[in-house]
Amino acid sequence: QVQLVESGGGSVQPGGSLRLSCVVSGSSYSRSSRYCLAWFRQTPGKERERVAAIITGGGSMFYDDSVGGRFAFSRDIYTENALTLYLQMTNLKPDDAAMYYCAAREYRGKCRTLGRADYGSWGQGTQVTVSS
Repeated sequence: QVQLVESGGGSVQPGGSLRLSCVVSGSSYSRSSRYCLAWFRQTPGKERERVAAIITGGGSMFYDDSVGGRFAFSRDIYTENALTLYLQMTNLKPDDAAMYYCAAREYRGKCRTLGRADYGSWGQGTQVTVSS
């Protein structure tokens, strides 16, 4: 498993933007590996839901219908010690308010269909608030 650290959450008005980042590192991290990395979000009393996923190293990107056209990954940045990905969120809506979690697993041929239970590594979360 790798370690994940998210940042970039905050409070914005409807229509605003935020950029979340997820840094993947740790003793299990390898610059030569590809990962399926996903962003999930959760509000109190609801299940954690996936909103976007990416296969690193130039692979495909996937977006939930609720965020398609508003959320976008930047290309991953690999270094010897860590992998960084950004999720640009634009035109934020009150329904986007949640705790956002980054999750990752080594890519083994599947990414789009992976569910919450398939990810072994999770970050601590970053809070996104959208209100006027």
